[in-house]
Amino acid sequence: MQIWLEVVVRTLAAISVLFLLTKLLGKRQISQLSLFEYITGITIGDLAAYISINYENKWYVGVIALSVWVLISLGIEFLQIKSKKARTWIDNSSTVLIKDGKILEDNLKKEKLTNEELLEQLRKKSIFKAAEVEFAIIEPSGEINVLLKREYQPITPSHLGIKVSPEPETQAVILDGNIMDEPLSTIGLSRAWLHTELEKLGVTVDNVYLAQVDGFGQLYVDLYDDKITVPVPQEKAALLALLKKCEADLEMYALSTEAEQPRQSYASCSKQLQQIIKDVRPILAR
Repeated sequence: MQIWLEVVVRTLAAISVLFLLTKLLGKRQISQLSLFEYITGITIGDLAAYISINYENKWYVGVIALSVWVLISLGIEFLQIKSKKARTWIDNSSTVLIKDGKILEDNLKKEKLTNEELLEQLRKKSIFKAAEVEFAIIEPSGEINVLLKREYQPITPSHLGIKVSPEPETQAVILDGNIMDEPLSTIGLSRAWLHTELEKLGVTVDNVYLAQVDGFGQLYVDLYDDKITVPVPQEKAALLALLKKCEADLEMYALSTEAEQPRQSYASCSKQLQQIIKDVRPILAR
């Protein structure tokens, strides 16, 4: 066999073996790598290259070495799952870098981080003042996670005592100008509804690159022609405005009428509508 052909065959075989062994190691091998997994990845790549181009030696020697490395890696991962001490020794443990807004210089030196690098990581999380941080912890993977002090945390509905219902999944109903029937049926809509909504926007299916429908039935489209401006859907805002107008009318009727019973009826309906507006505002104000 000619050398170039042997290299091609060896390379294809190395890619196939490497793919199968990497699948065996699992997804973590290609996500957040520990120190040993990083070393394993480099070594496996070198061994695959050895199998691919070192045509003067027998190919199965490289496959054996590759298999041994994978088996060792699997054994260590199994040991980490079974033993907390082994997991801590191999991967190390998390280290607190900031506590109560104060930077722990000794821990920074231990992790071989400079204060500039720490501030850079904070800025990536949109934090520009270390004093606003309750805790900053560096994980074994090297990622820094941050908890802001309560007074600097963004306000959420839970802070205001508002219960928010789960938001249904958004479905892509048009991809590359093709209507997707399955997502439409999943949210209980039809092609006729979709065509009607597109007509309201003044666009055709062929010109739609992507169209999505949120869990509340609102359609959002992205066109192939970026020069065309698609109007933002206003149904929710219009409905909220209509509810407010109805509530204001009821309150005005209650103040303008002299009869006691109609006045109480209007006032009661106005209060009920105020509660309805309060309940649906988080949905209609999106």
